[in-house]
Amino acid sequence: MNPPKILAFAGSTRSGSFNKKLIRTAAQMVADTGAEVTQIDLRDYPMPLYDGDLESEHGLPENAKKLKQLMCEHHGFLIAAPEYNSSITGVLKNAIDWTSRPESDETPLIAYSGKVAALLAASPGGLGGLRTLVTVRMILGNLNMIVIPEQKAIPQSHQAFDEQENLKDDATRAAVELVVRHLVDVSKKLIV
Repeated sequence: MNPPKILAFAGSTRSGSFNKKLIRTAAQMVADTGAEVTQIDLRDYPMPLYDGDLESEHGLPENAKKLKQLMCEHHGFLIAAPEYNSSITGVLKNAIDWTSRPESDETPLIAYSGKVAALLAASPGGLGGLRTLVTVRMILGNLNMIVIPEQKAIPQSHQAFDEQENLKDDATRAAVELVVRHLVDVSKKLIV
């Protein structure tokens, strides 16, 4: 059996993002399971704000097509979702909005439907980004994804990583590893 392919990314474009640190750590954990992992930065896929008129006139932007193709090539997504003002970031929502749009020759939701997602979050606040995970879980579920029940929100994230960007706390690291293992296990079961 071929190993599952997991696409890992943070819902932030900020260079020093705690969620980018978290996704780098978690992506290594995916690789350690033997699964294939592709880690991307949404900063490399700039897109205009989703606009139905823009889509009707010009179709999907090139970067939306590139990101959508990457999503189509993977069995599951590992997402570290920052919390901005108690909700999902604009860049993550915009990426989802564009890549969920079908082109004329495509099956609807081709980049999402039947795939697996796992969610993580890191925030300097006391809830660790937990509120955003509710919203991301709802959105992905509505796009016909299987969102595994395990998730991890890391509070006080400004203190969670050492100088090498490793998680300092053993229990936190173990919780992230559990999320990763379940993502890989469920993805393996869905490969056809």
